[in-house]
Amino acid sequence: MSHTLPSWATTDLLDAHEHLLPTGQLQVAAPLLRAYGGQAAFSGPIATLKLFEDNALVRTTLSQAGQGRVLVVDGGGSLRCALLGDQLAELAVNNHWAGVVVYGCIRDSRAIAGMALGVLALATHPLKSIKRNTGESALPVSFAGVRFTPGEFLYADEDGLIVSQTALI
Repeated sequence: MSHTLPSWATTDLLDAHEHLLPTGQLQVAAPLLRAYGGQAAFSGPIATLKLFEDNALVRTTLSQAGQGRVLVVDGGGSLRCALLGDQLAELAVNNHWAGVVVYGCIRDSRAIAGMALGVLALATHPLKSIKRNTGESALPVSFAGVRFTPGEFLYADEDGLIVSQTALI
C-alpha cells in the first residue's frame, strides 16, 4: 500500500460536511469492501458499469482515458469469478484512472497491491469471468447502501468510502 498521505481523509470530509448527510447529497458506504490496490486513498469523479460475471466492458472502459475518474463496477455481488485482474488494473494505471471499486471479486491481488491504483472489492477469486460484452454503462448503480451516480465524486481511504454530489476538495 502507498504510504503517501493525501491532503484529505474521509473522516475529516464527513466532519466538515455532515450537514449534507440528511439531504442525501453525501453518502457513506457500508463497510463491505476490502482494499487491494497499492493506493490506499483515492478519489475522483464516478464512472459506472452494471454487469454480471462478464468483464468485457471493464476492459473496454479502462482502455479509455480515465482522467482521474473512479470506475464503479456493480457486479451484482457475485463471488463466483473475478471482474478485475492485473492486466485490467495495469490498463487503469496506464490510462490514468484513480481507482476501481468492484461489487464482486478481483484476482491477481498480489500484483494489484503493487500498483498505483485504488482498488476495492468484496473478495478475491482465481477464476476469470466470461467475455460476452454484456452489461450497461453510465447509469446509477447501488450497493453497500450507496447510490453511485456518474459524475458524482467518490472518496475512499483506510476508514471507508463516501460519495458526494459535489466535489469536497
